[in-house]
Amino acid sequence: MAEQAGDPLFQSHDPIFDRKELLHVGHVPDEDRIVGRDDEIQSVAAEVGAITRGDPPNNVMIYGKTGTGKSLISRHVATRAQTAARSNDIDCGVLYIDCSEANTETRATRQLALSLKDQTGYQENIPLRGVGTMEYYQHIWGILENFFDAIIVILDEIDKLDNSNILMQLSRAREAQKTDAYIGVIGISNKVKYRETLDERIDSSFGHRELFFHPYDASQLREIMRNREDAFQPEVLEDGTIELCAALAAKKHGDARKAIEILKEAGELARRTGSETVSESHIQQAQEVAEINRIEELTSGATVHAKLALYALASRIITGDRETHKTREIYERYVGICNMVTTDPITENGLYRQLKEQAFLGVIESEKTGGGRSQGSYLLHRLVTDPKHIIKAVRRDDSLEELPAYDQLADTGAADNRDADLSSFS
Repeated sequence: MAEQAGDPLFQSHDPIFDRKELLHVGHVPDEDRIVGRDDEIQSVAAEVGAITRGDPPNNVMIYGKTGTGKSLISRHVATRAQTAARSNDIDCGVLYIDCSEANTETRATRQLALSLKDQTGYQENIPLRGVGTMEYYQHIWGILENFFDAIIVILDEIDKLDNSNILMQLSRAREAQKTDAYIGVIGISNKVKYRETLDERIDSSFGHRELFFHPYDASQLREIMRNREDAFQPEVLEDGTIELCAALAAKKHGDARKAIEILKEAGELARRTGSETVSESHIQQAQEVAEINRIEELTSGATVHAKLALYALASRIITGDRETHKTREIYERYVGICNMVTTDPITENGLYRQLKEQAFLGVIESEKTGGGRSQGSYLLHRLVTDPKHIIKAVRRDDSLEELPAYDQLADTGAADNRDADLSSFS
């Protein structure tokens, strides 16, 4: 009996994608595929480059909005530094920790220890649970002492850590004679005021430099997208899809990660619908999916009150006839929404701080304006994205899924053509 060539349930040939890995978030492209970040590469290299000569590197904090290349450039420079160091007979390691997942000191040190063990011949058992943070540190120091001259540790989304003690431990390890290896730390955060949250002793010990990455412009995004064209089969991308994808990303946020996500999602949509090509229509549909995902990602670490504040602003825009609203107006709607979900509201000043944080993340824009002699100055807030994206993203939180959906809000607003009362939903 002849052997069957493959399982008919699965296609042997992907009709849409050729090298799909080029569209994965964690993929670090070759140097010739990195666009518009030459200065940033040089800046990061200047801080950690001493490690390649057997000298102590600087610690560095990199700030910038999501999708500005912070993680990509950090990993790219660290990998090149490792190669350069090894060519100089310096045993250098590179470790990457996603602090949104390893969000406690114990989890982060466990991952560091396990990653170091994977890169070496370390024989001791490292327990996955049941031991304290200090035991993981002991494994880290032991591995460094026996296998490395230096390491670069990348702590991505460092602001998600429950405390910053790991910065002190790593930056003072050599001084405290825990290891002779040099340790360079690259911290990455979307929150430009992260330094203000550090304990003075930790800030002093860490002694870091600060770098700021700016969003990509439209031309840079187009080039980034063109460098991903070979992720698809030949002639699958229709004319104009790359340009539209870049234009949408540039208009919204200058986020290269989301531009790539839009392109990937458009390909998935084309495949699911049996289309032979990826069209501008697929890009438009994918952009909405990616935007909702973007909002959900930006608000993933936010408090429920931040999400309710965004929902309050979005619902006022949907049910009213204005794009901008005062803090007081948003607060009035927010208090009513808190009653819906049986949550005690925070103060108006507390809500203002939540809105300020969302403005930094790029979800909303806030502008101070004057209301005349009788009203004084006040803040006006507007959404950067379509309010329906905010509604959908907030309702993905299991505790908030009972809030009115976009269609319900739109119907309510259309019913009396003014800023509608949502009490009927409570």
